[in-house]
Amino acid sequence: MKKKDAKILIADDLKDMRMVLSTLLKREGYNTITADNGSTAVELARKELPDAVIMDIKMPVMDGIEALKQIKKFSQTIPVILMTAYGEVETAVEAVKLGAYDYIVKPFDNEKIIITFKNALAELRLKREVKTLRSNLEGKSPISEIMGTSNELKRVFLQVERVAPTNFTVVLYGETGSGKELVARAIHNQSPRRKGEFVAVDCGAIPETLIESELFGYEKGAFTGADKRKEGVFELASRGSLFLDEIGNLPKSMQSKLLRVIEDHCVRRLGGKENIKIDIRIILACNEKLEDLVKAGKFREDLYHRLNEFTIEIPPLRKRKEDIISLSRKFVDITNQELDKNVRGFSESALKCLFNYNWPGNIRELKNVVRKAVLMADDIIEPENIPIKKSRLKTDPIDRLISQPFKIKKIDDKDFSLKDIVKKVISDVEKQVISEVLKRTKGNKSKASRILKIDYKTMHCKVKDYRIRVDNDGSFAI
Repeated sequence: MKKKDAKILIADDLKDMRMVLSTLLKREGYNTITADNGSTAVELARKELPDAVIMDIKMPVMDGIEALKQIKKFSQTIPVILMTAYGEVETAVEAVKLGAYDYIVKPFDNEKIIITFKNALAELRLKREVKTLRSNLEGKSPISEIMGTSNELKRVFLQVERVAPTNFTVVLYGETGSGKELVARAIHNQSPRRKGEFVAVDCGAIPETLIESELFGYEKGAFTGADKRKEGVFELASRGSLFLDEIGNLPKSMQSKLLRVIEDHCVRRLGGKENIKIDIRIILACNEKLEDLVKAGKFREDLYHRLNEFTIEIPPLRKRKEDIISLSRKFVDITNQELDKNVRGFSESALKCLFNYNWPGNIRELKNVVRKAVLMADDIIEPENIPIKKSRLKTDPIDRLISQPFKIKKIDDKDFSLKDIVKKVISDVEKQVISEVLKRTKGNKSKASRILKIDYKTMHCKVKDYRIRVDNDGSFAI
């Protein structure tokens, strides 16, 4: 927390002492409130929730020791610093055992008081960060605080509440950055399995040669380099939830093995001879409809029917723009804390800029844009602090592509149906877009996949399907 955000309660029955301490702390940039006895101090601490308290041990109505006990009953985190005369040091030491942060002996040194408060507030900030992190990990933070509160999302949250207590397999559909893993975690955290592990796997990021050992594990000596036994993610997620992201990228050979594991509720490690019983709940995510992948021959129909027990579609940010304000404010607060800044928010024109943008990268992109804006702004975020238009023009050639006419080859076959023609046209457009982006990236498939917002494996498959040859030197041919 910043100094001007920190509030300190001063409690002493001597008016001059309260004035001296208040002047000293205000000079350092702190806000102060005062009380002339222990009872009033407790009332103010309960009502105002100060960030720290400094009070004398000897006060009328209620002394500092009793006031300390009362404050600790409703807040264990507020640091309480006690002031004591030299002959009362033993009492102050006992007070530290009761929960006081520290004690200062009168007559005190101004510099020591300032240092003590800096340390106390730094420790308080750390405790709050740990508490927030633990709360997120344990799923106590409502998902609405992370994703938004629009009517479109409320329907998603209602579906989460309905399916979470069951053992249904859930398929999540949504664009890149729309929050599929957040929804998956919410399902796990609201389920009877919440005390078990939540294990997330990106099926599009694992090389095909390693995916079986990653999913099912291996025994020592199963292959060269397997110098010890390793459990796969199915075992690690047993009694918990396994989140398989981008399930559409799972190779056909692995799809049949996945079906068998789901049906038999057991896995066998590579090089192993025994089946290992597992008890997991599977949550899947995909940015393409599985039924479309089935029709295209890229996904097994029997596996699709086994997995398709309950589906949730997560709307993109452009279809729930009312969430932009709450999410942006949240990201501003987080970044302020990270950068130790105090950016107060957005100007009206900056908010308009956020609303007029289409957010192809959804929440993930919004978070990155806001973080950069907070870094560049001094007090209020203005349009020039928001890296939207420039970054869009520099990194995304798609707008320029769609403004140009596509070169669609003439179709002469009279036996083509409308469906066949449309499919052919779409294929030609897709091939042309990929080819154009690869030209701009000099054949760099990884960079091209980021520009087109698809994973590397999908890009690799498209290049292979359309026979776009990419050479080692970056040149390619169609």
